[in-house]
Amino acid sequence: MTAFRYLSLITNSSCKCTTFLGNKTAIVTGGASGIGLQTVKILASRGAKVIIADKNYINAELVLQSSSFAANITYKHLDLSSLLSIRQFCHCINKEENHIDILVNNAGVGGLLHRYTKDLLQEEMQINHFGPFLLTHLLTDVLKRSNPSRIIFVTSTLAYANNLTLSNLNTISDYPIMDFMVYSNSKLCNIIASKGFAEKLKHFGVTSNAVHPGIAVTNIYQGMRGVERYQNLKKFVYFSLDKIAKTPLQAAQTVAHVALSETLRCITGKFFIENEIFAPPKKAIDLKFCNEIWNASEEYVDLQHNEKV
Repeated sequence: MTAFRYLSLITNSSCKCTTFLGNKTAIVTGGASGIGLQTVKILASRGAKVIIADKNYINAELVLQSSSFAANITYKHLDLSSLLSIRQFCHCINKEENHIDILVNNAGVGGLLHRYTKDLLQEEMQINHFGPFLLTHLLTDVLKRSNPSRIIFVTSTLAYANNLTLSNLNTISDYPIMDFMVYSNSKLCNIIASKGFAEKLKHFGVTSNAVHPGIAVTNIYQGMRGVERYQNLKKFVYFSLDKIAKTPLQAAQTVAHVALSETLRCITGKFFIENEIFAPPKKAIDLKFCNEIWNASEEYVDLQHNEKV
């Protein structure tokens, strides 16, 4: 474990950008805790107005009470497991904000087993993929008005371990082990969505990139539920993370780098690990497959014709 901890530390990149974000506005989903919270603090410390988009009001209030840059931070309720909540959030943003310069699709969950939402979407896939997919569509106009603006999808290298197909995009398996593949599949969908927005918005001054922040100790698996045998796995996951993982602040560095770096102003459609561009999973560069996932996602979130990019 000590060796893994050392490897984590020596491969931990830092954001060395000196970019000032005065008069800029950013949205960070899941910004009340974990990597999202550290991203909020970094952006706010650079002078940006940062909107925490989260369903956890209590955590957000604590942030507003304790942060040194609380004057730059606001909170709006957003529940990615509800398409209605996403639409209400975006309606408010489009009405109240003249521009959004940075959108960080950070919120994510893992281990939500055998459950569909009221929207008839697999819960984990909705929070990790369908929700951000709809959110980004509905904020496209306000992102375009910023020109330039940046979209960042926080994904994971577990996307390489996917078994994503068009038929299992929104299904729950009868085999317990396959439930854990949903997370990997959703992270691949993040990369596919990021590349899709990059292509469709490249002429509007909007860039879109995906970022693997590294393995970090966060509460992403705290919602893990299911049969009792998974509780031991949950304990093992957190024991292991405590030994080898980054802190949320360390994990937020690559997110901040892609959000802030002036050298990346025109870079779009890429996948970043430790501040460097890496080749994405093969399925993410299969144009036919990506188009199928994109079109199916439009249908699952009931995207209207005038909302498509």
